[in-house]
Amino acid sequence: MLNTENIKNKEVINIYDGKSMGFVYDIEINLKEGKIEGIVLPGQRGLFNIFGRESEDIVIKWKNVKTIGEDVILVDLPLALDTLDTGI
Repeated sequence: MLNTENIKNKEVINIYDGKSMGFVYDIEINLKEGKIEGIVLPGQRGLFNIFGRESEDIVIKWKNVKTIGEDVILVDLPLALDTLDTGI
């Protein structure tokens, strides 16, 4: 069984280009169906992390999650992180 604590704070790696996308800090859940809809990564921070976030959080849909390992989550997103909108 998959526990939300097993997903949070894991590093997300895009297998398309091998780059780190950041760390999961939340999970999007469909309460009506009881299913995980996606994982949420924080948006980019402002100067010295003082001024808050520069961009919206990034939601990676569950269908793009390929593997959840002990330390990382592998996702397959053919688009670069800087071209993604929220709610992939």
